[in-house]
Amino acid sequence: MSEPRDGADQNDTPLRTLIVDDEPLAVERMQVICAGIDDVNVIGTASDGQAALRLVAALNPDLILLDLTMPETDGLTVARQLSGEESPPAVIFVTAHDEFAVEAFDLDAVDYVLKPVSPDRLQRAVGRVIARRGQRAEPQSSQWLEEFWVPHRSELVRIPASDVQRIDADRDYARLHVGDQSFLLLQTITSLEERLDPEQFIRIHRSHIVRRDCVSGLRHEGLGVWSVEIAGGEALRIGRTYLPAGKKMAGR
Repeated sequence: MSEPRDGADQNDTPLRTLIVDDEPLAVERMQVICAGIDDVNVIGTASDGQAALRLVAALNPDLILLDLTMPETDGLTVARQLSGEESPPAVIFVTAHDEFAVEAFDLDAVDYVLKPVSPDRLQRAVGRVIARRGQRAEPQSSQWLEEFWVPHRSELVRIPASDVQRIDADRDYARLHVGDQSFLLLQTITSLEERLDPEQFIRIHRSHIVRRDCVSGLRHEGLGVWSVEIAGGEALRIGRTYLPAGKKMAGR
């Protein structure tokens, strides 16, 4: 019989880990890498999504290293089914495709590791699982995005939504501005707007969303044209469609 995931002393034990990938060489490589990580104990492998679900039920793992593109039942479907459980295992997606990151963070995955996997990168991902261990008793109930995964230097990095100062439309992409850096996300600004907390973010133009606490003022340019001033002194024009919401934000 499998050991339960819950318990005060579980934080000191290695993560009971299931590797799921339809490529035997990929499974073998993950096993070799995991053998060098003290916090990981591989208890099984699966080559497709249905087998993974059966093994999760039988073995009750703490962690799943989950490939995305598999025949029949893919990794996203597996994660979606597991997310409905009372105490699901942590999920780290391991894939050669970065375009599924948006769906992945919707499913509360701990990390999204791009192939080819390096030992250091997987070690960092496992560290995030350890950091979150014991904090899964309270379900994630927020309907709003709390973080983004964006491509950066051949891997995906997490950006808390609270760090994003502005989002600009860039054709079919959205550009996130974080301090002096910007990151492209393969998602439209309109689809992002629907998933951002309106208490924190406001759309001021078809091409701009800004974080409310980054707005330093509202400026009338004349002839019914208004702009918002943001940190650093930059001014962004408010589109006519969004002007009432902009004025309401400023108490006008």
